[in-house]
Amino acid sequence: MTAVARPPKPPRRAPLCFGAATKFSQAALDADKTYRATLKLGITRVGGDLEGEVLAVRPVAFDAAALRAACAALTGEIEQVPPMHSALKHEGKALYAYARAGVEVERAPRRVTVHRLDILRWQHDELEIEACVSKGTYIRTLAEDLGERLGCGAHLTALRRTASGPVTVDDAITIDALNALEPAEREARLLPPDVLLGAWPALRLAAEEAGRFLSGLRRRVAERDCAAVRVYGPEPRAFLGSAHVKAGELIPGRLLSPPEVQALIALSGAAATNESKQASTP
Repeated sequence: MTAVARPPKPPRRAPLCFGAATKFSQAALDADKTYRATLKLGITRVGGDLEGEVLAVRPVAFDAAALRAACAALTGEIEQVPPMHSALKHEGKALYAYARAGVEVERAPRRVTVHRLDILRWQHDELEIEACVSKGTYIRTLAEDLGERLGCGAHLTALRRTASGPVTVDDAITIDALNALEPAEREARLLPPDVLLGAWPALRLAAEEAGRFLSGLRRRVAERDCAAVRVYGPEPRAFLGSAHVKAGELIPGRLLSPPEVQALIALSGAAATNESKQASTP
C-alpha cells in the first residue's frame, strides 16, 4: 500500500510519507502552513523564544481594538526579516551558528504571505493566535513584530503546527500507535498520496489516454495553461500523478507506476465495501 499518514502529534512536524506518497512530499514542504502560537507580551528575548535571555521588559497597555488593528496590519503580503536563530545559510554557514557565536549578520527582508491571523485567546500578558502562512514565514518573527506593533514586545512560549496544506492534525497518530494497529486498521489510518495535492486542479483522462500518460507521453488536452494539476484515470480513485499544462499539452511530472495505481483502486473498492457493510448492519 502506498499512502500518506497524517502528521504525528509532536509540534512542528511535516506529514510522514510512505511509498508512492514520497514522490509528492515536496508539495507538503511548499504548501501553506497553519500554526497555533502562544505569546508572552511585555518581554522580548534573544531569539524570540523562551530559550533566549531577556532583552527588554515593557508594560502591556493596549485595548482589544489595538490588538485587532495590529493583527490586521500583519495580514496579507508582508516583508519579514528572517531571524538570526534560523537554518538559513550565510556564506555556507547556518545563521544560528553565527547567533550562538554572538555575531549578527545582515539579512535581507523576504516577501511572505499571512493568509489569516486570528486571535484565539488574550488575557493581559498572554496571547494565543492561529496563523495560516505561506512557506518560509517565521512565526517567532511574526510574534516579535506583533509585539512591537502593540508597543510592548513579545516572545514565543509555545508553538504547534496544526496543518500543512490540506493535511491536518485533527486525527493524527503517532508512529508507535500506528505500528501497534492490525494491518487492516493501519491501512485505514493512511491517506492516499493525492491528498498532498488536494489544492491543485484535477484533470481526468479516458482509459487509453491514461495509459499513455502513465508511460510518460504528452497528451493534447482542451485545458488552459496551468503550472500544476493532479491527473486521474477513468476510475474515481485512479490517481496517476502530477503534471502541468502548457500550450494545450498535458506534460507529465511525477507519475505513479501501474501497480501503485491498481493498489489505490483496490483500496478504494475495499473501503467502499466496508462502508456498505457498516451501513447495512442493524
